[in-house]
This record gives sequence, structure tokens and C-alpha cells, in this order.
Amino acid sequence: MKQTIKAVKHIALILGALVLVSVIGLSGCSKKAEALKIGATEVPHAQILEFAQPLLEKAGVEIEIVVFSDYVQPNLQLADKQLDANFFQHIPYLENMVEERGLDLTWVAKIHIEPLGIYSEKIDSLSDLQNGAKVGIPNDATNGGRALMLLEKAGLVTLKEGADVLATIYDIQDNPKNLKFEELDAAMLPRVLPDVDIAVINGNYALQAGLSPTKDALFLEGGDSPYANVIAVRTEDKDNEGIKKLVEVLTSPEVKQFIEDNYEGGVIPAF
Repeated sequence: MKQTIKAVKHIALILGALVLVSVIGLSGCSKKAEALKIGATEVPHAQILEFAQPLLEKAGVEIEIVVFSDYVQPNLQLADKQLDANFFQHIPYLENMVEERGLDLTWVAKIHIEPLGIYSEKIDSLSDLQNGAKVGIPNDATNGGRALMLLEKAGLVTLKEGADVLATIYDIQDNPKNLKFEELDAAMLPRVLPDVDIAVINGNYALQAGLSPTKDALFLEGGDSPYANVIAVRTEDKDNEGIKKLVEVLTSPEVKQFIEDNYEGGVIPAF
């Protein structure tokens, strides 16, 4: 009888241990599913994520922010599963890179717009731009086309009929001031301002360089811009619970207020 009781107790201990291990294992899996590694450029994307971090923790999501200084690696690393999401790009750029590189990525939420602007350290008005002036524009396909469309809107060039977001300098039909174009990495454009007459700079890189889009730009893209910056993920993960919570927090009233309070119109909520 004593041996039977002892055997029952032993079995109970083993079963209890197995249950405990199972609970710990499930808990670990749950925590891992709610932990996200997100790639972002420094300003304003990483700043917005840092503000959202406590809100995400309350929602049960822990994030690790990986800061990038370029527009290529965040998508490549997302596709290679080194990241769970990224936040740095607008929709036309994402769609173009997906097509060019054959990446299975998609966007899940529009967060903000960063108006593209024309900046200069040499002139105070575009009317002062001289014949043969040097113009810096981004060298990636979608931002280059976007820059040319902004220059057209500013009255500096005319593009061929049908030219769109993928326009290149070869799509310029009229160039009355004989502007000379220098195509450079978008992140480099603020640094070359002393060497060009004007440069068309993405909002995030302008802010990072200490430029105020609403105060320093000679000409600024309007709030009706279709270039909303988005949260991008692998297509297979678009319904992931952690991603859904990320979207919910980043489109919350608190984040909207943070954007409006901190960027003086240089970043505009898109939700």
C-alpha cells in the first residue's frame, strides 16, 4: 500500500513538472510572438517608434528598433527575416523595390507624410536661381521622379506628357534655366547643399540635418501628397497579432498628437 501511494506521488510530481514545462514553453512562445524587431530611419520614424514603445508595452508588444541610414537594407533584411517589420518608406518606393527585387512584402498601415522640399544655402528664392544652376535630386527611382515632379510644380522644368513617379531626367521636356542635375543618394543631399544651388530633400533627411521643412524649404510638397510612409511587413505576416497591435498603436490619437506637436508641419499624420 505504501509503495502504491509512493508511486502515485512520484507520477504526480512528474506530471506536475511536465505541466510546468509546458506552461513555460507556451509562455515563451507567446512572448516571442509579441516581440517585434523593426527597422527604421532615424528621423522621424525611430523617434515615433520610441514614443510609441510604452504604449506598445501596455498592449503586450515589445519592440527592438534597428536604425538604418539607407533605403535599401531595411527591405532586404525584412525579406530575409532579420526584421519583423520596417518603417521608413512611402508606398511607391516599396512597390517599385518589390517589383525590382522580387520581394514578397506588403504595407499594412499609412502613418505619416514627409513633404519633399527644395532647399538652398545660396539663394533665398527660386526666382534667384541662375542659368546653369546645379540641382541635387535623389538617385533612387521613385524619389527621383517625385523630385522632378516637385520641380515641375515649382515651375522650373516641364516633364514629358505621361511622366509619373518613375520619371527620370530624360523625361524632362523643357529646362528653360538649363539646370544641371546631380543624382545622389537621398541621405547625402543635405550634406551637399554647400556644393549645389538647390537640392530636393526628403523630409526625414531634412529634419535629421536640422532643417525645418516649413521654415527652410523654398518650395514644399503639399499635404495632398500620395507618398504616405507605411509599416511594411512580409506578406505572410500581415495578419500577425503583434503587427496588428503595432498598427493600432501607431495610428492612435496619442501618436497623432505626438507627430503634430513635434515636427512643425514637417511630418503630417496620414491617418
